[in-house]
Amino acid sequence: MRVTLKLFATLGDYLPPGARFNQIELDLDHGTTVQALIDRYSLPPKLVHLVLVNGHFVPPEERATRALNEGDVLAIWPPIAGG
Repeated sequence: MRVTLKLFATLGDYLPPGARFNQIELDLDHGTTVQALIDRYSLPPKLVHLVLVNGHFVPPEERATRALNEGDVLAIWPPIAGG
């Protein structure tokens, strides 16, 4: 199945070669979870703050069980501070 992974701010450094405009399209096995993809790209847990699938928030306790589907867009942001 085809899924788009978008990583924002400093997380963009974890995207593989070939990624453009902070995103990459991936071919994944059916049943791949949000957490499996986070682990696949070795994203540091402290930097995985806001996780959205198709614009809907996925809380930390659901990431290991939330399976991705064909055409999903997984977007991840690190914590952002400002003032």
